[in-house]
Amino acid sequence: MTDAALRPARLALVGNPNSGKTALFNALTGSRQKVANYAGVTVERKEGVLTLPGGRGAHVLDLPGTYSLRARSPDEVVTRDAVLGRLSGEQAPDVLICVADATNLRLVLRLVLELKQVGRPFVLALNMYDIAQRQGLRIDLERLSAEIGAPIVTTVATRKRGLEELVAKADALAVSHTGAHDNVWREPTAAEIRAAHREAQRIVKACVRPPERPDTVTGKVDAVLLHPVAGLAILGLLLFVMFQAVFTWAEPLMGLIEAGFAALSAGVAAVLPHGLIQSLITDGLIAGVGSVLVFLPQIVILFFFILVLEDSGYMTRAAFLMDKIMGGAGLHGRAFIPLLSSFACAIPGIMSTRVIDNKHDRLTTILVAPLMTCSARIPVYTLIIAAFIPHTKVWGLSLPGLVMFGLYASGIVSALLVSFVIRKVFWRGTVEPFMMELPTYRWPEPRNVLMNLWTRARIFIERAGRIILPLMVLVWVLSTFPYPPEGATGPAIDYSFAGRIGHFIAPLMQPIGFNWQMTVALIPGFAAREVAVAALGTVYAVGGDDEAGTNLGVLLSHQWSLATALSFLAWYVFAPQCAATLGVVKRETNGWLWPTVMFLYMTGLAYLASFTVYHVAVAMGAG
Repeated sequence: MTDAALRPARLALVGNPNSGKTALFNALTGSRQKVANYAGVTVERKEGVLTLPGGRGAHVLDLPGTYSLRARSPDEVVTRDAVLGRLSGEQAPDVLICVADATNLRLVLRLVLELKQVGRPFVLALNMYDIAQRQGLRIDLERLSAEIGAPIVTTVATRKRGLEELVAKADALAVSHTGAHDNVWREPTAAEIRAAHREAQRIVKACVRPPERPDTVTGKVDAVLLHPVAGLAILGLLLFVMFQAVFTWAEPLMGLIEAGFAALSAGVAAVLPHGLIQSLITDGLIAGVGSVLVFLPQIVILFFFILVLEDSGYMTRAAFLMDKIMGGAGLHGRAFIPLLSSFACAIPGIMSTRVIDNKHDRLTTILVAPLMTCSARIPVYTLIIAAFIPHTKVWGLSLPGLVMFGLYASGIVSALLVSFVIRKVFWRGTVEPFMMELPTYRWPEPRNVLMNLWTRARIFIERAGRIILPLMVLVWVLSTFPYPPEGATGPAIDYSFAGRIGHFIAPLMQPIGFNWQMTVALIPGFAAREVAVAALGTVYAVGGDDEAGTNLGVLLSHQWSLATALSFLAWYVFAPQCAATLGVVKRETNGWLWPTVMFLYMTGLAYLASFTVYHVAVAMGAG
């Protein structure tokens, strides 16, 4: 048996965006996959494993979507280099699986012609073939296979149809092609691009007959959803429902998690003797990590909405709807998807700006993406809203939900205003026109949505263990040591390192209504925004406030004025970025200039907003 038949094969999925490539990856690998980053770049790397018909294993790589190997964005650079075997430390793929939307072959055929030049064995997977059949689309598979010089397999990833044949074809190609590959691909000239386009058109005309039953549903739905007035109203309603759901649907689960951590803390306190170890576990670890994990249901709900909108094909249409509004603010239409992704986390939002070709458009989007209300702010918002905003109805709607929506809206408006200023001050010029292929509407596949939800939830939980846990131990140490001197009459925490740091910085924050405990919480919050809540829980718990261990919100409602609470919310609308986000901006912009600009302008906005909100609230009697 040859070495090629013994060693694990490497299969790479490549294709256009919205071709169902990731759905096919999930169907092939199931839960046996991991997400990381490529070495030296922030492009997400998804790799899974499967077992081939002969019994040997295979590594499957899900490459970022691309329309061409010409690579005009960082995502496409990774795909090109992976296909050509140029990635440092990465083994070249044995077989390329080109995933195509069977209802729209025109664009993918240009990519197929480029893959043919690469010389590596590849198989064309015509995905969503069931939709093509329902539309009456007739594809001459034999002729198409002869035209492109590669085998073709029809698949329906969401139903796991055609997967066995696809894997068998890829396995056979991996075993039979063991020699060097004759790569003749190079950056094409303008004339060659036009020639490739004509060739793709010829192949489509020769192999694909127009559908007998065209997809009229998509056109009818788009007539409403893309209407300049009705479409925007529907989009606004969808976003409003999403933000209401984040606050209201999660309450029962949050209560269970909160009760669980309270019971755990009480159980530990009953078993361990009073002292440092008990304080470390109950006040440091349980109070700190528990106060963050309680917001996991809200984050899962937010990701659920984003994933459903993406999988249904609506997200791209939302970007088209927002193009004129965003263009008026100096943003490219493609910026909508990175900005909406930033509602979950600014880091993937910033990384997804790589789909924007123009450097200035991309940089503008990077600078304003953190103004979107990321999921790390949710613990702060929820804590303050629950403590200070009454659970009443306004026009039949939840007042806390309305406040939450207002905070999200503030982030959106501020992002548009800041981008407008950036375009007017830093660079002038027209925004490039927005061009993007509109995918066919489809029902989101529950299994894919659940798998992606689990991945994001796991990342959040791992973040709690990897980042929040050590920081809470540090905050506990700073809040506990050194002990107060003999004869001290004040609270012990006043004499600790945290108390001294907080009191030292407090005069700077006093004009915006912050007390020293809030100041202390902002410091570890720079590592991760949600840590500010955990830090408050730890500081107040170590400070001897009995309610801190059970209900931090109740404690704050007694300790803070409404003006202070509103000022804290205003600060977090513009809060300076966490260290991880600044690190990603540094890597995306290849320097410290723009991360520094981002940190300074957001700090200034946060202080100005908090100062204004606090003094207006005090003037209105909320002090």
